[in-house]
Amino acid sequence: MATCSVDIAEVEEMNDPGAAPYGNFINYYTFNPPENRLSLIPATLLQDLGLKDGPQNTLILDVGCNSGDLSVAFYKHLVPVSEEESDRRKVNLLGFDLDETLIQRAQQSNPLPSSISFIPLDITKDADQLQDYLNQHGGSHFHLCLCLAVTMWVHLNHGDAGLLQLLSHLASISQHLLLEAQPWKCYRSAARRLRKLGRSDFDHFKSLKIRGDVAEQAREHLERHCGMELIQSFGSTTWDRKLLLFKRR
Repeated sequence: MATCSVDIAEVEEMNDPGAAPYGNFINYYTFNPPENRLSLIPATLLQDLGLKDGPQNTLILDVGCNSGDLSVAFYKHLVPVSEEESDRRKVNLLGFDLDETLIQRAQQSNPLPSSISFIPLDITKDADQLQDYLNQHGGSHFHLCLCLAVTMWVHLNHGDAGLLQLLSHLASISQHLLLEAQPWKCYRSAARRLRKLGRSDFDHFKSLKIRGDVAEQAREHLERHCGMELIQSFGSTTWDRKLLLFKRR
């Protein structure tokens, strides 16, 4: 995950040349803390979606979870610590990221290991572990999927086809999808920061056909081709990004 609203080229101290191109910044939540999203999301979201009423466990997926700070904060936001332990165990969250070092940090600092799990995974290459998790918890799909500030990195590294495949895949395994797509100005900033580091440009940047209002084009794809519908917009974050909630029809 990454941002375009501050100049983080100096802040990041990107010693690992593989870090910048995939958005897996080691200090991401110092400049985009969880509160930037949570302040827009009602604490009653699971109840509002009817996800805590049935006997089945509620399964949440966090795509590109970085070091897990937002995953844990999101869980605590929706499932207060004051709830009975048995009730908390009925809500399970899985976070994944392609950066194994960030996942190790998430695992080591996880305060709720009985309810929250973290695994290293590159969803563009292999998603079998997601199905394994669903099978383990007796579910056919995730009830809520978070895809926050991830789309741009998949788009830049895997092109238009990669972006659409990601959206289609998440829609196929999710009942609800909470999407935060980076606007086009972030793409330009990401490419500029890469050049400042003396590295070659993103392979697909100049050939992308999906440009401009990326969030709107993502919405069109999800609604026209993935059987989902936009049911709510939670407004825009302090980074001027829309938080859009979709539901499978």
